[in-house]
Amino acid sequence: MQFDFTKLPPADRYRLLTNFVGPRPIALITTRAAAGHDNAAPMSFFNVFAHDPPIVIIGFSARPDGSEKDTIGNIRRTGQFCVNMVDMALADQMIVCGVNFAAEVDELEIAGLEARPCAQIDAARIANTPCAMECRIERIIDYPGRAIVMGEVVEMHVRDDCLDAGGRYVDPSVYQPIARLHADNYIVSDRQFELKKSAELAAREVAQSPGKPVERN
Repeated sequence: MQFDFTKLPPADRYRLLTNFVGPRPIALITTRAAAGHDNAAPMSFFNVFAHDPPIVIIGFSARPDGSEKDTIGNIRRTGQFCVNMVDMALADQMIVCGVNFAAEVDELEIAGLEARPCAQIDAARIANTPCAMECRIERIIDYPGRAIVMGEVVEMHVRDDCLDAGGRYVDPSVYQPIARLHADNYIVSDRQFELKKSAELAAREVAQSPGKPVERN
């Protein structure tokens, strides 16, 4: 089957894109509301974009009536937000935060999530998240009914048990993030495996790029 995206209705484009581009990591984003309370909302149009500078990227859509959601409004006003990664221990509370509450509602309180202050931004982070990334806006790209936020990570909080003994790499037996597939379907990364380049390919790569460090993406 073929689909001409220049003619396909938006709902059908969304269905196909989100069904096949997955799993998508979930950013449980915390921001400071204008009244001073915490706001939290999960976003699955999210990923890391670059490491130098350290940039994460998040896609926002408007409400059905065309108005902006509270999270993007708070980000525009404050220039700051915190990305909290989600594992199975946070899954049910993440869903609660995804409810379309009124702007004056503190989603962290409703979901029973413990808030802790961030180090460099005026927003809360979730106490038991595996990883929280404090971000400042690098830029916002606006489209009709859509916005792409690029945030520079200025501080990262990592739960101690998520790292190996050397404190360098994630311990896959502990950090098992969940991600969204489509509709109400999610997946957990509890079956991880390694794929490595052969010695021949690694040697060929080094030979072609002498003096250049090989990145582990």
